[in-house]
Amino acid sequence: MANTSEVSISKNIFYPPGGLLIWIIVFLELITFGAFLIVYLSFRQSDLETFNTSQTMLNSTIAMLNTIVLLTSGLFMAAGLTELRKGGEKAITYLLITIAFGVLFMVLKVFEYNEKIELGIGFSTNQFWVFYWLLTGFHLIHVLVAVVLLSYVLVKTTSGFYNSSKFEDVEAVGVFWHMCDLIWIFLFPILYLLH
Repeated sequence: MANTSEVSISKNIFYPPGGLLIWIIVFLELITFGAFLIVYLSFRQSDLETFNTSQTMLNSTIAMLNTIVLLTSGLFMAAGLTELRKGGEKAITYLLITIAFGVLFMVLKVFEYNEKIELGIGFSTNQFWVFYWLLTGFHLIHVLVAVVLLSYVLVKTTSGFYNSSKFEDVEAVGVFWHMCDLIWIFLFPILYLLH
């Protein structure tokens, strides 16, 4: 019995929720986005007028709505995982709602992109728009990947593959999903609100 307890304690210390690999990925992603944001702030400081003028053309309403959508989806992801660990029946519903919010985020982002394209705003417009397209586009790809992964674990959970005794992959996807939330929490004020 002592061995089981030692293994359990060891696993809790060295294997955070979702496993060590997903946390290494999250750490690398945060460093990447962080570096991008530092470079953005540096370029912004050197051409404040262009950046401020360009920011006025952003749709802050859609961005705020997307912030609410992502944060709400994070709550449902956490609730879904809690339910799954307990063996609760609502886990599938919560995962489905999380996916729906992820899709809603992408739809709103595509609508926002379409607004910019119709105005003729692209990479070549100015330095601000290069950063806008790169940062939000890179984040959108992460959300898309997360929705695909969530869809996969939803199907596997529905079939009973993931359950109260086997849920580490769902935890890993949850960690990735929360990383998307966290990155957006930095992108939103820096790109849309900072003047």
